[in-house]
Amino acid sequence: MLRILTQQAEAQTELRRICDRTSQEEIFHKEATVREVLQAVKRQGDKAVLHYTEEFDRQILSPEQLRVSGSELDVAYQQVSKELLDAIQLAARQIEAFHRQRIPKSWVQFADDEVVLGKRYTPVDRAGLYVPGGRASYPSTVLMNAIPAKVAKVPRIVMVTPPGSDKWINPAVLVAAQEAGVHEIYRVGGAQAIAALAYGTETIPKVDVITGPGNIYVTLAKKLVFGTVGIDSLAGPSEVLIIADSAAEPVHIAADLLAQAEHDPMAAAILLTPDAQLAKKVQAEVERQLQDHPRRLLTEKAIAHYGLIVVVDSLETAAELSNEFAPEHLELEIAEPWDLLDKIRHAGAIFLGHSTPEAVGDYIAGPNHTLPTSGTARYASALGVETFMKHSSLIQYSPTALQKVAGAIQLLAQAEGLPSHADSVRLRTQGKLSD
Repeated sequence: MLRILTQQAEAQTELRRICDRTSQEEIFHKEATVREVLQAVKRQGDKAVLHYTEEFDRQILSPEQLRVSGSELDVAYQQVSKELLDAIQLAARQIEAFHRQRIPKSWVQFADDEVVLGKRYTPVDRAGLYVPGGRASYPSTVLMNAIPAKVAKVPRIVMVTPPGSDKWINPAVLVAAQEAGVHEIYRVGGAQAIAALAYGTETIPKVDVITGPGNIYVTLAKKLVFGTVGIDSLAGPSEVLIIADSAAEPVHIAADLLAQAEHDPMAAAILLTPDAQLAKKVQAEVERQLQDHPRRLLTEKAIAHYGLIVVVDSLETAAELSNEFAPEHLELEIAEPWDLLDKIRHAGAIFLGHSTPEAVGDYIAGPNHTLPTSGTARYASALGVETFMKHSSLIQYSPTALQKVAGAIQLLAQAEGLPSHADSVRLRTQGKLSD
């Protein structure tokens, strides 16, 4: 049963509990396993990858079977319906169009005395994309991770995804990868896949950046290889927070809450509303829609542990509670969403109005659905083109310009006890080495 709370203090406590729902003790024990996997793959390469694929995924592969073949990619197109292919292509166009607006621009500024300053953006050489499997297949995740890398002009885009029974990979995932510009695909998942991308093996290339969500083992592996490679974020269980007023439709709100809960038993689904009657109607509607839900067992578990309705005294209070929670997805299911938007400071993605369910952003709108979770929207942002790029500063000084600042540089260098720093400027402006 979806709980209803009416006291703000109690609600704040519950929201903190939900935000911190990943057990630190659980992480500690699993991190030891992940460290073992990372070290084995680093030392043994393909041999360790194949060993852990057999142990964890129950799939026996040869090194030659790790990479998905061209014939398998061709067959995938024959295994998806024309309607699904059209939907994938539409989503790909929308996502690419949005991310093309976000390409960082290199710039150069010419100042006085022939001083030139600037910033130059370039893509990484190789990007590694992790696409989860298991409970469901996610062609949308392929598009959301690969297309920003393609737009950034990454020369080599590598994808890994866990093999299903009989080494099978969902054809929609393979089609999405080709439509999004992925160059090579490997059937490997879990921490061993992250290790292979971070360190490289005989078959799987070492990359520069790893992106994409996964289970706790994948997340811990990304955390531990960060520094060897770049990562997008440490994705936790997914979450939605909905702020709704009396104009909202209970059937729609319930469906949106369940759409989040059906992801994972640890997914969070939260409603904040000043309308007590709406709260009760949504509670009842969630129970009704759960009755024949195809993923009822895990969805009920998520709702029972991490589902919540809070009756607040105003929409402003709802905004305050939302900012404390900093949700991955925030729906403003209110009559005038733009009026409340100014009070929202922290959210991964914001869906405005009664006709904008989160699913629009998950699949087709264009903005990325790889978003900060577990309160990290306080300081983090969605995956984007910039995830696959880095920038270099450009600096050029003329002799005249250097002469004007030479004294200040030398004083700062001397204050830091770095005489050669001072000499590197003095020799250019005075012409001789100090005794």
